[in-house]
Amino acid sequence: MDNAFDYDAELSRYHQQLVAAMAVRPDDQVLDVGCGTGLTTREAAGRAVRGSAVGVDVSVEMIATARQLSKDVPNARFEQADVQTHPFPAGEFSLGVSRFGTMFFGDPEVAFSNIARALRPGARLVQLVWQESKYQEWVTVIREALTGAPPDPIEGGAFSLADPATAQGLLTAAGFIDMELTEVREPVYYGADAQTASDAIRGLGMAGDADDRAFDRLLAVLAEREQPDGVWFDSRAWIITAIKD
Repeated sequence: MDNAFDYDAELSRYHQQLVAAMAVRPDDQVLDVGCGTGLTTREAAGRAVRGSAVGVDVSVEMIATARQLSKDVPNARFEQADVQTHPFPAGEFSLGVSRFGTMFFGDPEVAFSNIARALRPGARLVQLVWQESKYQEWVTVIREALTGAPPDPIEGGAFSLADPATAQGLLTAAGFIDMELTEVREPVYYGADAQTASDAIRGLGMAGDADDRAFDRLLAVLAEREQPDGVWFDSRAWIITAIKD
């Protein structure tokens, strides 16, 4: 990941949606899966005034930043770990949350089972995941500009939980019940202006081996989408909520 790209700014509209869906209670013990630099963890900790929030991420750099940014949040802590294998104490958490952090598991069956083990019976798991790539302008528009042709659908990776039936199967097998799906459609932010957005796309590795002409096309597309508050792309996601049986 490129440190110059601000994922919290990119996902700011979705963050608001997730916070509302989390509905953190004062006594909650919260597990934040794929916490990144800890914004969601801090948000949860601020609401769990008699509880706590633990953010977990595989990235050493992200966890270091999260700890630095959370020095004034005493009931938030962070662990650099793989959620698939980390030995969480059984039943430690009353709420599990994730902001686009559950789609990248190498073994999702094992990961969701381990998350379920960490949650108490009756605990909620609330996660934001992307819908299909065809609904993501940050995929379709950028890739078409760079390649000169409409992109093929992308499966797996960021879109591994786009199919509700797939999510349902994984959660049921892991011991969750009462899955609910809510569609969310929000724009995502790519920079203050077209050039900043172009630089971000390069830094994120989205450009591959694109040539100068491709970047000229990209810059023109980004300029068309430039608004007073920056460059935005339409997108769609699911908020998936389930209960630990």
